[in-house]
Amino acid sequence: MGASGDARGLRARSVTVGYGKDAPILEDLSLDILEGQLTVIVGPNACGKSTLLRSLARVLGVRSGVVELDGRALTTMNQKELARRLGLLAQSSTAPADILVEDLVARGRYPHQSILRQWSAEDDEAVAWAMRQAGVEALARRRVGELSGGQRQRVWIAMVLAQSTDIVLLDEPTTYLDLNHQLEVLRLARRLQGSGRTIVAVLHDLHLAFRYATHLVCMKGGRIVAQGAPGDIVTPALIEEVFDVPCLIIEDPQTGSPLVVPRP
Repeated sequence: MGASGDARGLRARSVTVGYGKDAPILEDLSLDILEGQLTVIVGPNACGKSTLLRSLARVLGVRSGVVELDGRALTTMNQKELARRLGLLAQSSTAPADILVEDLVARGRYPHQSILRQWSAEDDEAVAWAMRQAGVEALARRRVGELSGGQRQRVWIAMVLAQSTDIVLLDEPTTYLDLNHQLEVLRLARRLQGSGRTIVAVLHDLHLAFRYATHLVCMKGGRIVAQGAPGDIVTPALIEEVFDVPCLIIEDPQTGSPLVVPRP
């Protein structure tokens, strides 16, 4: 599914994915990630959203099918090569409690280091830019273990940004964040997309998903039910099919995006 006629970009081709010997969570699923778009994946709990994102980042291997980047199977790329192209904010990330925030963000530059290329001014600039974008500059000398859940989430976002990748995958990036910081993160995602990056995010809040997505993917039961621009595909019938919630769809008075109003 998707709209790409050439080999560029990130795509899943007939992938089947599961954990251990359990029944597959995704089966024969295909998806093209549209270049330069902010794709948001939505769906009920346990429908396969995070599994799909982890497969696109090669964190989770596929049982069959293939995930490709620019026509090349991810399995043929070494870890540093892939990490220079694609950054992932995982759902649950951990770090030593005593590490300084600026040192954790600097780990995002690891894919760019080698015997021939040591730390440089370019790396300093990338780390400073990432911390500024994520709003964690003031936390630079704090230890990660001292931070709130929301502060830690923004530090992880900064580390992913420091990788300086063309493709950024965000698995529930607004977790632990209050409304103001949720909006900041999604505005940042739109700015990154506006600058030419390809962004993919898993979100639970439908209002925010419909407001910020340029391309929406709706999942249920390990399959893609619909995809397209939110204004083109979001209908009461789709929301009831995917979420089992009878509703009305009205226009967001601020943005014109779809707004779900559950029926009593």
